[in-house]
Amino acid sequence: MELFYREKYLKKIRGFYHDTDLIKVITGIRRCGKSCLMETIRKELSASGINETNIFYLDLDSKQYRKIKTTDQLESLIDSFPSVEGTKYLFIDEIQNVAEFEELINAYRQSGEYSIFITGSNSYLLSGELITKLTGRYIEFELFPLSFEEYIDMKNFYGKSVESNLIVEMNNYLRDGGFPKAMQYDDFSDKRTYVESIITEIFEKDIKSRVKIRKQVFKNIRNFLINNFGTTFSIKSLHETLNKNGLTIKRETLSRYIDILTQSKILYQCDRFDMKSKRSISGEKKYYLADTSLYFATNTDNRINYGAALENMVYIYARSNNYKVSVGRIGKLECDFIVRDSNMNYCYLQVAYTINESKETEDREYRPLEMIKDNYAKYVLTTDYLLQKRNGINHVNILEFMKEHKKF
Repeated sequence: MELFYREKYLKKIRGFYHDTDLIKVITGIRRCGKSCLMETIRKELSASGINETNIFYLDLDSKQYRKIKTTDQLESLIDSFPSVEGTKYLFIDEIQNVAEFEELINAYRQSGEYSIFITGSNSYLLSGELITKLTGRYIEFELFPLSFEEYIDMKNFYGKSVESNLIVEMNNYLRDGGFPKAMQYDDFSDKRTYVESIITEIFEKDIKSRVKIRKQVFKNIRNFLINNFGTTFSIKSLHETLNKNGLTIKRETLSRYIDILTQSKILYQCDRFDMKSKRSISGEKKYYLADTSLYFATNTDNRINYGAALENMVYIYARSNNYKVSVGRIGKLECDFIVRDSNMNYCYLQVAYTINESKETEDREYRPLEMIKDNYAKYVLTTDYLLQKRNGINHVNILEFMKEHKKF
């Protein structure tokens, strides 16, 4: 099968292909393309001249290896591969199927003979076991569902028609989502059924089997947060809201359930930052979705809050480009996003569907940015094509921005 190369992620990893000192850990929500990314890395190694006999690929969810459950079994399997000269490239998919794998994988790392790549259940790979036992010995590469640009590229890759009006295509993207396999289905109901199956798989394989939860209560909280993505909550305010809606739960349990949802990558937590005090605002957070198709998979209403959906798209875009993202507060006003790179350079973003409908709307979106007195770049991102610049603030079409601004 011909593979779609996700160059955005491959270029982050290429510098580590031959590194035998660091374990390469690929994380991301289930079905976002981790296995295919490993397969493309494997193909690139082969194309670069690495002998196929030096490349070992184990999919522990496959029929061939599904009985590998212990470290002794995995060790025997790896040691059964032919002895070869030079670096060995070891790929293990769904490694969480093997209990207490960390020490064994680290032993192979310590041998200096293997360049190791692993993927698996996110709630497991990001748990205390990995952090405690492999700290400083691994590097994480986080994979997200398709960005809008990748969504267009994959449609072209599969020979599917692309709307000439990119705003129409953006609406399709927000509804259909960016899970790669969903692209293979033409009917929206089939796409929705597929995403529903992802949510079920996460619950059954990553959550239910590892942590103790009240199934229906957990499901209600999950659906509530998915349906209210982009809304500011504290645990206290969320707890009060749920109680008003007839859902009784302890605050400690609510906090634990939210942690489970973020560990499994269904939700991403975005903290708020007070720009006057230069401190994070304790307790106040927004939650964004790994993919907006999760909203439609848990909500029978096909309408969506475009403001929140566009924010979600920009948030995931920024995170997928390795930026730190916060929500900014300036007095009583809110800046949708403060985006920061590894060199502590900042960028401020306001996101709206349009500002051309009224002067009041325009003022509302510009006002928070006008309150920020530093000289970092400021943008109002909308779907508008009639653009304007005001007080040094750039008004940019959101799709052009994500296409052209590889760095803010």
